[in-house]
Amino acid sequence: MAARLHPAPPLQDMVDLRRLTVRELEPLLQEEIQAWREELNWDFEKSADLVRRFVELRALNGNALIERGEVTGYVYYVLEDNKGLIGDLYVRRSFRAAEREDWLLESALQQIIDPPQASRVECQLMMLSPGRHDRPFPQYRRGFERNFMRIDLRAAPLAESRIRKPVYIERWSDQYQDAAANLIAAAYQGHIDSQINDQYRCIAGARRFLYNIVQYPGCGAFYRQASYAAFEAGSGRLCGISLASQVAMDCGHITQICVSDAVRGAGVGYELLRRSLISLREFRCRFASLTVTAANREAVTLYERVGFETLRRFSAYVWEGFGGPVAIGFAP
Repeated sequence: MAARLHPAPPLQDMVDLRRLTVRELEPLLQEEIQAWREELNWDFEKSADLVRRFVELRALNGNALIERGEVTGYVYYVLEDNKGLIGDLYVRRSFRAAEREDWLLESALQQIIDPPQASRVECQLMMLSPGRHDRPFPQYRRGFERNFMRIDLRAAPLAESRIRKPVYIERWSDQYQDAAANLIAAAYQGHIDSQINDQYRCIAGARRFLYNIVQYPGCGAFYRQASYAAFEAGSGRLCGISLASQVAMDCGHITQICVSDAVRGAGVGYELLRRSLISLREFRCRFASLTVTAANREAVTLYERVGFETLRRFSAYVWEGFGGPVAIGFAP
């Protein structure tokens, strides 16, 4: 293994999360909850509850940074089949620096890939230090710039437009999940987002992706009343979806929107998005957000036309192809 290019700063120690108690981690979690609320208008409390639950069970994989007896940062990950997912990385504001973030991420990567527990690692971390997406993370990775975008629903006109293909639109039902998994796998074939999230590459992965959206709080509480499905009028085949969640009392989030090649460019995606946003507004949401890969200019242009503005830029990272012990270092 290569020597760490950023050794631990003085008076710091890295400990396994399974050695910590919820009480020791709580001040950091409280600050992170506040940061998500202030910076992204996002209620992080349910995600923090999951962290607390697994810490209590001594079952959360990851590490914490300890300085003068205080937890100043943490990172955790989950293993899913042959893939590792970095679930979160947060360093307290008064201690935040790229070196601490680097050290935490390196510790998680080493545990995942040396000895190899996974051949692929994915992460999307929005709570990193400002400008972090412009600086390199460890080698053996690919980075993809993404935008966190938000719209003020009180000011957005959300005007109706003509759909140029015969379709009908219904509110989401769980009975559409299998058809939606097929739609996602087909729509993202060869798409840049399938490089970021490999669940988009196959029907089974897309089915798991949909299950996670509906069942887990990572993207908020799934909101069926603001989620829609479009069908081709002739065949009844599913041709588009817009799924939404509630991430705070006054803020919704578009968790997934895609259309089939058969109706692409016909205004179906816009109409699905418009209906989701109107439903969120009727649910007394003042704002709605979404994330999009910056290189997906077609989608970014659509969202900007609707009224979304980029609030934050961050990066998605992918490490893959590990065949054995890997040397991890940091670019100077």
